[in-house]
Amino acid sequence: MKYSKLPHTDIEVSKICLGTMTWGNQNTEAEGHEQMDYAVDQGVNFFDTAELYPIPAHPDRHSVTEKIIGSWFKKNGNRDKIILASKIVGKAEMSKFIRTTGFTRESIIEAVEGSLSRLQTDYIDLYQLHWPERKTNFFGKRGYKHDISDHWEDNIHQVLETMRDLVREGKIRHVGISNETPWGTMRFLMESKVHVGLPRTLTIQNPYSLLNRLFEVGLSEIAIREKVGLLAYSPLGFGTLSGKYLGGMKPANGRISLFPQYTRYSSENAVRATEKYHKLAQENDLSLAQMALAFVNTRPFLTSTIIGATTMRQLQENIDSINVGLSDEVLKGIEEIHNEIPNPAP
Repeated sequence: MKYSKLPHTDIEVSKICLGTMTWGNQNTEAEGHEQMDYAVDQGVNFFDTAELYPIPAHPDRHSVTEKIIGSWFKKNGNRDKIILASKIVGKAEMSKFIRTTGFTRESIIEAVEGSLSRLQTDYIDLYQLHWPERKTNFFGKRGYKHDISDHWEDNIHQVLETMRDLVREGKIRHVGISNETPWGTMRFLMESKVHVGLPRTLTIQNPYSLLNRLFEVGLSEIAIREKVGLLAYSPLGFGTLSGKYLGGMKPANGRISLFPQYTRYSSENAVRATEKYHKLAQENDLSLAQMALAFVNTRPFLTSTIIGATTMRQLQENIDSINVGLSDEVLKGIEEIHNEIPNPAP
């Protein structure tokens, strides 16, 4: 395994982070435990979860994933060996069955204490805001169209004050953001620079893959210059970049087969780009999945790549990607395809 420092800390995290959002829906508790056991044996020390998981979100299943991780900690007694990240859901329309009060002080405290109880731990290493509260461009939107009815009040200061207090209490150690824009990222950074004592944003968890490199527009410069590490999610585009959906295939247990409402990586251009990346991988004796993950693993703004799997074979291949090197010829081929079909899955 390879490791990188969590920005502005001495904490070493594995460059492969174990994603958990299928546990409790596509995967059982026993399968989740098996994945954690295997990942740790391979040197993975970084887990990412959320109070909303498993996905798709459902009133009867939310927070089950955290309970599965908690039972694993209780069984193994190895909490101190894992850097643990979780998230408060925040956005009301995505979490109305959890709470509708956004990122108020009371909501953040309630969310943290709930996660601590389910995870059977005294602290969370990295606590993240799952989505911005305001209306902005994420999940399939290329541009920003301002909605004058969006009377969002900038409560970033209050959020960071609450996080500061939770850090002082020892309930969380560090703060991150997710699904954020360049503007939002800089606002969080500036607030902690101007007001001494507020926690600095260390990481940003956004989508990044061969099919979605929008992070490179604006956010990559912020990440490098301000040392805000990318935690790249969906590096395989819901499994699209494994190649298993090519040729119109619909594997029975595939995420897109089970949940056809997830169309982000299924557009005509996304399919066409995937076919080209698949051909490039074959020509260079690589699997498409490992080429796609290896590309993400090499990015200079990356702290860790969040991989997820529903089978042990997938998990093994995904973790092994850390040992895959890409030649200059492959990297050149990737850029040629990207220039021809840029970001088909925003």
